[in-house]
Amino acid sequence: MAKSRSIFVCNQCGAESSQYYGRCPVCSSWNSLVEQVQPAKETGTRLPGAVRSRSGGAKTAAPRQPRLAMTLEQIQEHPQARLPSGYGELDRVLGGGIVPGSLVLLGGDPGIGKSTLLLQVAAQLAAQQRVLYVCAEESGQQVKLRWQRLGRGEEKGRRKKEEVGVVTGPESAGVEAVGGDLYLLPEIDLETILMELESLQPTVAVIDSIQALYYGALTSAPGSVSQVRECTSALMQLAKRSNISLFIVGHVTKEGAIAGPKVLEHLVDTVLYFEGDRFASHRLLRSVKNRFGATHELGVFEMVDRGLAEISNPSALFLGNREEQVPGIATIVACEGTRPLVVELQSLVSPTSYSSPRRSTTGIEFNRLLQILAVLEKRVGIPLSKLDAYVASSGGLNVGEPAADLGIAIAVAASFRDRLVDPELVLIGEVGLGGQVRPISQMELRLKEAAKLGFKRAIIPKGQMIRVEGLAITEVSRVVDAIAQALKG
Repeated sequence: MAKSRSIFVCNQCGAESSQYYGRCPVCSSWNSLVEQVQPAKETGTRLPGAVRSRSGGAKTAAPRQPRLAMTLEQIQEHPQARLPSGYGELDRVLGGGIVPGSLVLLGGDPGIGKSTLLLQVAAQLAAQQRVLYVCAEESGQQVKLRWQRLGRGEEKGRRKKEEVGVVTGPESAGVEAVGGDLYLLPEIDLETILMELESLQPTVAVIDSIQALYYGALTSAPGSVSQVRECTSALMQLAKRSNISLFIVGHVTKEGAIAGPKVLEHLVDTVLYFEGDRFASHRLLRSVKNRFGATHELGVFEMVDRGLAEISNPSALFLGNREEQVPGIATIVACEGTRPLVVELQSLVSPTSYSSPRRSTTGIEFNRLLQILAVLEKRVGIPLSKLDAYVASSGGLNVGEPAADLGIAIAVAASFRDRLVDPELVLIGEVGLGGQVRPISQMELRLKEAAKLGFKRAIIPKGQMIRVEGLAITEVSRVVDAIAQALKG
């Protein structure tokens, strides 16, 4: 008879070990190994098509099973309409709406607005669909207070002329109705949540958060790797079987990655990150994995007193005051997924007081700045090795694509020479190590966005000439030519 055995699982990285270590041999974190009991695997090798006896020998071959694999032509199509969430920015990031039976993981820093966004989405969907909100970290009264603060109480009260109360009955025991078809379930036990999902059969369910759920069959504490993995796997199976769209809130580590660690991102269909500066009002919803749409899509929200509001023109958010001109400012067009964003870049170059000059970036990759500074000094002849260099993007947007290289180079050169860049000029292109300006993707989309916002000139790489009405386009092949064109006059 098979005996159980103990293994030790790291809470930080998920590595398994047959013996206990004070320090994880994989991620080097201290006191992170937790003991788990597993049944031992059956010994011996099972022969294909044979049934093993108690003594370990092979009996007669089992009857051949019918073939289950099918070709693509044999699989029937079942087109399903996406469910609109009520927020165009969220639908854009999801790829056009909520896919029935999909699993969406939403991560972000504490207090960034994850629960606020999902409660607003649940309230919107509850007007036409049945929605279950599992509040594992808050009581039902706390969620209701937040719901009333967001101004949803009066809106739902006018739409549904019924009193807010506790729904009774065998099929909804312990579920509190907040308004319309939005139900709250303050619970952390996984088995209770699964039973409620089976009985209530909501169209959309929200789990806030997965780190607070607890599966009684496991000995580890809530939030551990094993608990998170088993709870997410059980919820995924139920969502696929019952065609329930599931939103899961995940905590992030100090490094900014979703806690779990990566096991959560492999199980779910879509991974969204909610980003934002705690000193700014705007929030960015970014897609890093999406089985039903494009990745790296971006949705922009603004935190107001009534919750999160959509921003219809996000480019205006990342453009500074174009009337007051200062040397060292250039404008680029970045692309987040299929969305073009016009972003203002600011640069400051000044003499250093120390033996080693200081380099600092905000919203720009640090190593990318160092590379561009080296190109400007070697290929253009600007002596930057004795100067401090600071580069920042307006609005705090993280611009990581190479198409921003030309704008960074022009901003640094303009600050060094104390010259103004034309406020009606946009700069698009990648800077190579040889000083050349390389082509980039989605050029037509970027130029049309610049023309729509009133820009008159554009400097782009040579060989990507696209005519856009109202926009004078200049092609360059080297960064020195781009500097001469941008700083002339």
